Amino acid sequence: MRSKFLSVVAVGALLASANALAQEYPAANKTITFVLPYAAGGPTDKAARDLAQSMSKAMGGHSIVIDNAAGASGSIGANKVAKASPDGYTLLFTHIAQATLSSFFRTLPYNVEKDFEYLGLVSENPMNLIGRPSLPSNNMAELVSWINANKGKINIANAGPGSASHLCGMLFQSTLKVDMTSVPYKGTAPAMTDLIGGQVDLMCDQTTTTIPQIEGKKVKSFAVTTSSRLSSPVLKDMPTMQEAGLKDFNVTIWQGLYAPKGTPAAVLKKLNDALKTAVKDPEFIRKQDAGGASVINDARNDPAGHKSFVMSEVTKWAPIIKSAGVYAD
Repeated sequence: MRSKFLSVVAVGALLASANALAQEYPAANKTITFVLPYAAGGPTDKAARDLAQSMSKAMGGHSIVIDNAAGASGSIGANKVAKASPDGYTLLFTHIAQATLSSFFRTLPYNVEKDFEYLGLVSENPMNLIGRPSLPSNNMAELVSWINANKGKINIANAGPGSASHLCGMLFQSTLKVDMTSVPYKGTAPAMTDLIGGQVDLMCDQTTTTIPQIEGKKVKSFAVTTSSRLSSPVLKDMPTMQEAGLKDFNVTIWQGLYAPKGTPAAVLKKLNDALKTAVKDPEFIRKQDAGGASVINDARNDPAGHKSFVMSEVTKWAPIIKSAGVYAD
């Protein structure tokens, strides 16, 4: 009887503690940290910083900082948040890797489905297939013909295992049923440098990265990966992969926000409310538009919709990654 009484008291104390935390959240003397599992300077880093500014404004100017915890294809930063105190002050901001790393790694130190609270998706970046300037092809039809005529001789660059460019490149090869030599780099910048210099043939990457190079006529552009054409002045006349005959080819690199499992519901609601306000902030929308990204404003802003979407992406990418036999560990 005594042990039962003590357990009831303990549960009551925990609930009281959680309620107190939720009521004072966010405390004026505590900073909220977005852990970004990638190096500074990339498209996801920019999106995280833009969101931090708009969410800070939505939370009365509360301080939100970025912690670039890069390494192991993004799993180091994700694990840091999975193991963090569930108090709402350490959050994960990451992209499509949340749905793909469980297929890239034979084992992960965390469970994507069970170790996080899903707060909401934020934005998504279309992708763009580009090639070295000396390629003999000038459109997708010519490119596909060239690829089929040169099987076993073509290479395709990416920014490393599990990167957006790697995923898009794998899907491209899978859709065409053609194997190319994948050339991994430590980031998009060195991959782009070699593409421009002609050391590699192709790369598929986010439009935030490709647009400046297309504008400068340093690479050839062949198609975008969205289901409809983009509004970007640089890419508005660029066909989609589906228009070019690659059925159901639709890839966007989305970004979302996560908290450690067990974060109090009231804290999660405050964070989700701030996120929903942030994605409607005209300044946030303007910044994403400028980089070719689209702000998400649908059911995926809600925790349930966010989680459901990510689990569907896990299902989509797992067979593609596993059939390629590529592992990050």
